[in-house]
Amino acid sequence: METIHLKILKTPLGDMIACAVDQGICLLEFTDRKNKEKQFTSLSKTLNAEIVEKEHPHFKQLEEELNEYFEGKRHQFEVPLFVTGTEFQKKVWQLLREIPMGETRSYKQQSEFLGNPKAIRAVGTANGINKIAILIPCHRVIGSNGDLVGYAGGIWRKQKLLELEGAILF
Repeated sequence: METIHLKILKTPLGDMIACAVDQGICLLEFTDRKNKEKQFTSLSKTLNAEIVEKEHPHFKQLEEELNEYFEGKRHQFEVPLFVTGTEFQKKVWQLLREIPMGETRSYKQQSEFLGNPKAIRAVGTANGINKIAILIPCHRVIGSNGDLVGYAGGIWRKQKLLELEGAILF
């Protein structure tokens, strides 16, 4: 059986759980996130692997990049990612990675960018099950009216991340 490596990381917004396989980081979540057990189960089942608290070379790069990000010195992450999900979910997550730091988009805009303006709910659902917080920046998606909605790590964290990135909030 394969191994998914797990490590707890300290950040200014609270502890995070990182998981890695040789291909890249496959999970990054705040330790107090709801449904994280469901994510572990899904990840373990999808990769047919056991999650073990153990070092991995990707963690060093991840920690360095996260520290630089929280210090305001990093605008893009280069640590390899390994995403698991449906083709639709992967498209949504790729689109999230294309939102420039300091900008936000609505769920409606995201569905329009995907070429399916009616897929607002599906986009929202895919955002909600993103397993790689911050690196796949689902926090940059807000309600059409400008409200900060739907962030599994907590709305207060979403606001802090957007403030850190210099997003103009209205």
